[in-house]
Order: sequence, then C-alpha cells, then structure tokens
Amino acid sequence: MADTVKDRQDRQDRQDRRDRHDNAREAVVEAALGRLDLDAKARLLSGQDMWTLPALPEIGLRSLVMSDGPIGVRGVRWTSDDPSIALPSPTALAATWDPALAERAGVLLAQEARRKGVHVLLAPTVNLHRSPLGGRHFEAYSEDPYLTGVIGSGYVRGVQSGGVGTTVKHFVANDAETDRFTVDNLVSERALRELYLAPFEAIVENARPWGIMTAYNSVNGTTMTEHRHLVNAILRGEWGFDGFNVSDWTAARSTTAAVEGGLDVAMPGPRTVYGAPLARAVRDGRVQESTVDDAVRNVLRLAARVGILDGADPVVTEPPATVDGEALAREIARRAFVLVCNESRDGSRALPLKPGTVALIGAAARDARVLGGGSATVFPARVVSPLDGLTAALPEGALSYTVGADPNEELAVADQGFELRAVCRDAHGETIGTGSAPNGHIQWMGTDLPEGVTHDALHTIELTGRFTPRVGGPHTFGIRGLGAFTLTVDGVTYFDDVQRADKDDPFLSFFGAPVPRARAELTAGEPVEVSLTQVVALPEGMPMKAITFTLTHQEPLRDPDELIAEAVEAARAADTAVVVVATTERVESEGFDRKDLRLPGRQDELVHAVAAANPNTVVVVNSGSPVELPWRDEVAAVLLSWFPGQEGGSALADVLTGAHEPGGRLPTTWGSLAQAPVTQVVPDGGALPYSEDLFIGYRAWDREGRTPSYAFGHGLGYTDWTYESIEVEGTTATVRVRNSGERAGREVVQIYLAPVEADPGRPARRLAAFAGVEAGPGQSVEAVVELPRRAFEIWDENSASWAFVKGSYEVQAGRSLTDRRLSTIIEV
Repeated sequence: MADTVKDRQDRQDRQDRRDRHDNAREAVVEAALGRLDLDAKARLLSGQDMWTLPALPEIGLRSLVMSDGPIGVRGVRWTSDDPSIALPSPTALAATWDPALAERAGVLLAQEARRKGVHVLLAPTVNLHRSPLGGRHFEAYSEDPYLTGVIGSGYVRGVQSGGVGTTVKHFVANDAETDRFTVDNLVSERALRELYLAPFEAIVENARPWGIMTAYNSVNGTTMTEHRHLVNAILRGEWGFDGFNVSDWTAARSTTAAVEGGLDVAMPGPRTVYGAPLARAVRDGRVQESTVDDAVRNVLRLAARVGILDGADPVVTEPPATVDGEALAREIARRAFVLVCNESRDGSRALPLKPGTVALIGAAARDARVLGGGSATVFPARVVSPLDGLTAALPEGALSYTVGADPNEELAVADQGFELRAVCRDAHGETIGTGSAPNGHIQWMGTDLPEGVTHDALHTIELTGRFTPRVGGPHTFGIRGLGAFTLTVDGVTYFDDVQRADKDDPFLSFFGAPVPRARAELTAGEPVEVSLTQVVALPEGMPMKAITFTLTHQEPLRDPDELIAEAVEAARAADTAVVVVATTERVESEGFDRKDLRLPGRQDELVHAVAAANPNTVVVVNSGSPVELPWRDEVAAVLLSWFPGQEGGSALADVLTGAHEPGGRLPTTWGSLAQAPVTQVVPDGGALPYSEDLFIGYRAWDREGRTPSYAFGHGLGYTDWTYESIEVEGTTATVRVRNSGERAGREVVQIYLAPVEADPGRPARRLAAFAGVEAGPGQSVEAVVELPRRAFEIWDENSASWAFVKGSYEVQAGRSLTDRRLSTIIEV
C-alpha cells in the first residue's frame, strides 16, 4: 500500500521526537564527561569483572551489566538458580524467514534481561555460514547476508524496544573456530563489502544497534580490536554507527592500538589493556586524551539509553507488554522446523501422522539436545523432550520408545538423575558457603562466588549429592577441568590426583572432552552418594579469576547391535517409526570446527535398518547446522528440528500430529561434504585465505553446477501452492500465489535477482527479497516486496565505492533457489 501524506507526517513526527530525546541525552552525556578525570575515564573503559563496567557515583552512573545470549539471557552467574527461557537456535530463528517473529523473540529476551538486571545482551551473532564445517554455525543465522541482515535487524529492534542494548557480533569475518584467537583471515575488499560486512551494515541502517562486539581474529593483517579501517572508517564513518564497541572476551591485546583502532571497552576485567595502562599511555603522550573521551562518550551514551545515567531519560520508559516465554519458544520452534521431504513409497504423505501406533526411536528423543555448546548455554526451568511431547499428544498406548543408537560416545554432564550442590571450604576444612551446581558444572568467573565466599578464603569446592540411576550396570564417571581432584562414588574413592591439560587452548578446559576416572556397578533406582572435590588453584596470567570444572557421567553401554535390533523390532510392529537423530556437544560447539558432516555414532546405520523394517519411517534431525543424510531416499519424511529450545518436544508433537504445519525454509544449503564448495577452515601458517571470494553457500553451489541434498530456501508445508503471476513496477515486485491444497498454510515467496548477461565475477543469482503470506484452501494472496538498490550493486574495488550495474535482470519468484516458479525481465 502506498504511503499517504499522513503516514509520511507520522514518520517525520516520530523522527523529530527521537531527535529531541537524542539531543537531550547527548547534553547529559557531555556534562557527565566533563566532570570525569583521566583515571575515572580509563577505569570506565575496562571491565571491573567478568560481566560489568564500574559505577561512577560522582556523575550518577550505575554499573553496566552485560550477559551472554543469543537464545536466552543467562545473567551474570553460570547457574540454574535463576533459570532462563531457552529459545530455539539462531539457525532455527532464521529458518522461520520471519523478521517480525525475530522481533518478538527480541522483546522476550529484553524482558528476561530486565528481570535479571542485565542492560546489554551480547547478541546477535551475524557471521555467515562460509563453510558447513564451522563449529559454531548454530549460533549464526544463514549463509546469505541479506537474510542474515533482515532477521538480525528484527532481533535487534525487538531487544532494544525493551530498553536493553544489543552487541551485534563478531565484527567481522569470524566465520570459523579453528585458531580463532590468532587466525588472520585474508578477504578481498569486495567479499568483505558484499558478504561479511553486509549484515552488520544492514542492521546498523535498519535497527540502529547500541553496541558492536569486535572479534578475536585478524582481517588482512590487523586484529579486529585494532582495525581502524573497518571500525573507524567504515563502521563509524561511512555507516554512522554511534554505539559502543566492546571486545570479545580477552580479545584486546594492545592499549594504544586498541583505543586508536576504535575499541571502546576491553572485557573482561579487572586486568585489561585499559584502566591504569590506558591512563598511563595518555600521560606518556602515546594516546591523546580526546581519543579516550570519544570512547567514554560512547559508553555514557549507552548508559543513558539503558537508563543508568542520572539526568538522562532512557530510550524506553514503558517496556512492551509481558510475553509468555514458553508459548513463544514453542511457536518459534514449530515455525522453524523444515520439512525437506514427505512422501511414502506408495506416494502418500507420511506427515501429518496418520492414526495408529508410533515407535519413537533414538537417544535424543529421550534426552533432548535443545541448544548448542559454549557461551550460548543457558539453563531453562524445564525441557520438553520429543518423548515428553509425543507422550502428551498421542492416545495412551499409541507410543513406544527404544534407544536404538546413542550418539554420545563420551561422558556427558552429570544431569539426569543427579541432585548436586557445591560446598565451599577454607584451608581448615570449614564450610564458608554453598552454591548450586547445574548439571554438575561449576563455572565461577571473577567475583561470581556463592554468598560469603571469597577467593582469598576459598581452598576446596566439593560437588556432592545423590545419583539415582535410570538403568543398572557399570556407570562411568569422569572429570572435565584442570587441577587436583578427588572423585568418590558410593563411598569408594576412584581418583585422587592432578588432571593436567594436553592442549594449549585454555577454552578446552571449559568445554573440552572429559576424562573417565571411575567405573561403578550400580542398581537401577537405588541412589548412591557422589562427590567430586577440587583443590582450588587459580591459573597464573589470566585476566580474571575463574574456577571451572565438571562432573561427567555415562550410563552403562549396551551392545550397539542389540540396541539397533530392538529398534528394528519396535519399528516393524508400529504403523509409523519416528527416529530422532542428533549431533552432540563434541560435534557442534563454540571452540572448535567440525571434521566432517556425519552424524556421530551408529545413527546412520540405525536409520537404514529402521527404514528397511518400516516403509513409513519419519526422521527428525536434531542438529544446529547441516549434516549428511545418506538414507534420505529410503525414508518417508525428513524433518529438521535444529536445536529447538526448551519447548522443542511440544512443538514437535504439534507438527507431527498436524496441529500446526512446519513453517521453516532452509537458511543454508544442506549437502554432502564431498560436494560442498567451501571446506577450508584450518589456517596455513596462521592465515586463512578466503580464496572462494564471493562464492559461498548457494552462490558457490550454483557456480560449480553441483546439486545439494536440499537447496537454500527449500521447505514443505502441509498444503500446496500455485504461483499465478508476477509483476514488477519500478522497484516493487508483486507475486500472486494460490493455496491449492486442502488446509490453511503459510508460504514464503522468495525473489531472486539474476543478471541476464552472465558475468563470471558475479553470482548467477542472489536472494533480493522475500515475504511470508498466509491463505486458506483455494484462496489467492499477493506478496508485495521492494527490490533493494543494493541487489543491483557491486563493490568496485577500483573506485572503492558501490557501483549500480545497469542492464537486464530476471526477477525470479519461487519456493527455493532451485524451485523458481515465475520470472519476468526488467531493465534498470
């Protein structure tokens, strides 16, 4: 619908009001800045602990609190004492292709942040899926910069509408985990502009984020926390970003180079390159105080926006209406599920489930993996597994369950059946405090200690409590972490020694592989006492005091052939077999990249065997990013559930039973590693050339003429759609589609722009726009989208500017990159 005069006037009025409030806040910021001495300024730019900046009472500034996201708000303590809503993974959110839903997710997260006293959420991650081997891709949105920018903009708008800041991360080209602290990514200026910078630019333009986080890696020879060209010239200069720039944790390396490179805040504290070293650099004449003032001004502006600077009105004075977190988590999950195939051997659709019995199979059906590993971890109050969800949804007696195959080939956190607490003691053995121990995991950063406990007094921490086995047999217990430990199970001490590191990366002491240390024969249902004690010894040279270790556990291992045989018998006896396969924390997590795209353990073998026994086999793939599906032509349906968040099991039941259709479309291409065009994530001599240049994701598959398992944008619902017409007038494309099926549904109309004259230096086509539409059976509806100018532009490295490329373009409308239904030629 065209703008009316009133629409334009309303927008102008809103902008005028924003400008007046911005000007008033700027006046308060300048006045506060003028009252600070050099030492206070330098102190403000340095973390005082793991998550906060110091308060400056002399100017009415309270302490600024930051917290990890992006799927929840953990708060400043790694604890389940204050649980968090756990939404589906960012890949799932992007799979909804719905920026309005991303905005609603942001509103909920702002609500969570306010509840936990958090002012800034360390999210969203808008790095690209350059290679499917990226180990942290579950935390990013897509291989496509346009889709990433649109979803990221919605997320940022939602969070900030609740008065909470965001930090769009990791700026920039932080697209893999291997040697992430030191790697130098070599990227052409054109690829930077058209791919890796593009989501950040779109979010700055469309959502005005209050923060950016700069990455660990270097780009073209300069570490990102010191990158004047990318931060000062482009982010702040060209794009007009006026928020604060915070380092990734421990990424800041040089006082002078960082502050002159545009880094405002060095985290975490108390020991950073800022604070006293920064004040000393100014006094020594190595840094201009005006440069420090610029950084302080950015921090004070953020403080004013979130409402912790006296005299400044916060941007949001009335928070949005309360959101039901569990309901929204369930809605996002079911709308993110991507149904990639749905056809039984007799030609009928396997989903929704038909009346009858269902054999549910897979370890991940019982012990759901709802989120990825690493700093994105939060602790929800509850998790609904697929077994829980289907048990509640199906008639009594309709559902059976067998394990089939367990992908967890190593010990996992002490979760199911454990009731643990942490007891802190001094050197005399006296108890000085107690704390929670979520999943047998201790992670206390800085001053984040139980009440009454100090680092000076703390000598030992004992994880102690009961374990009630679900099954009898030999249970294995282990330790993740470094230091002197004593492990006791059922009164027997199995380990009393020092566990040392065998890797250089300190991150692996937080999230690395556990070491088996005990094997105890236990009886199902009979509780036993367990205890893991660490003698606390804080590592030297760390920028903060950190205590982290984990009690781990593995149930008795049954014969894998026997487990698969049981699953086959259950499948053969049921009308439908539903197999849930999954990755594990050792496959997808922060801190390392993947070696292959295979499902761990014998899960592929399990699916082959079950599909042979029951032609009506449905496979649910519980992974945050692509895996190979060697059995995909043998099964009746494949549903991708991503990491579906805490309500994933209920959402799965909604979709399998047909109460709701799966709403997702692929935000990244799924295919085999052998066919994947970009697979290099390991640096050579410290450098990683992005030699593929512009051609990642579907652009590369297109260029190479390779056929993936499932194309970018692909996804099926429970109805059919007919594409009837396409018209383009100016930059407005209108596509009419009709719901030609038998039930209401939602379609994502995707618009791809393809130059008519092939140019080997440009992708054959690119996603230019999309729109979601809904219609009942037989109804027609129009999708109206604007073709952005940037879709017709390339970065000209000779002129160092954007160049509008005139000529003939084919505007293609369809259901995915490879299922394009209509097209028309335009001249620009």
